[in-house]
Amino acid sequence: MRLTQEFYERDNVVKIARELLGKVLYTKQNSILTAGIIVETEAYSWKERGCHAYEGRKTARNAIMFEPGGYAYVYLCYGMHHLFNVTTNKAGTAEAVLVRALEPVVGLPEMQIRRGALKNPFHLTSGPGKLTKAMGIDRKLNGKSLLEHEVWLEDSGERMTAARIEASPRIGIDYAGEDARLPWRFTIKGNRWVSK
Repeated sequence: MRLTQEFYERDNVVKIARELLGKVLYTKQNSILTAGIIVETEAYSWKERGCHAYEGRKTARNAIMFEPGGYAYVYLCYGMHHLFNVTTNKAGTAEAVLVRALEPVVGLPEMQIRRGALKNPFHLTSGPGKLTKAMGIDRKLNGKSLLEHEVWLEDSGERMTAARIEASPRIGIDYAGEDARLPWRFTIKGNRWVSK
């Protein structure tokens, strides 16, 4: 079942980041379907320094974060890696969840073509830049509704108990000072596709 607008528009981005574990991210481009189970996420809120929209700062790059939840926020990191985020909360409140890693379930041959030869097969989608390349996600999907047919998320029906989820600080945001220590990164314990 596809996730609804109501799922995304809730006002607790940390809870949504936890609940996205086990959900399935799909892309369909040129009739090619790819999908992966979300195994790692990070929450971002305008209230903390790790967020692009800290203190309500709106730019051309992050403008989609200020729309209602349920849109793809895709940006270029270090000028080379596209990162995929899910916007949350009501219009005007900038929050999003970064999808950091997937366990591939549909379209594995196409993902392998997009990524090229890999020494370790678990490196296919075990990181935010890796998964976007494998899934064919780039800036052209920025601002796309997650309720449509190019990129969307579905509930697989699998329930994630608290015992299966690990919370830890987010990765690569040392610039955020004490906010970098917030335990807003969530992973499925023991999953081999989680980023290192």
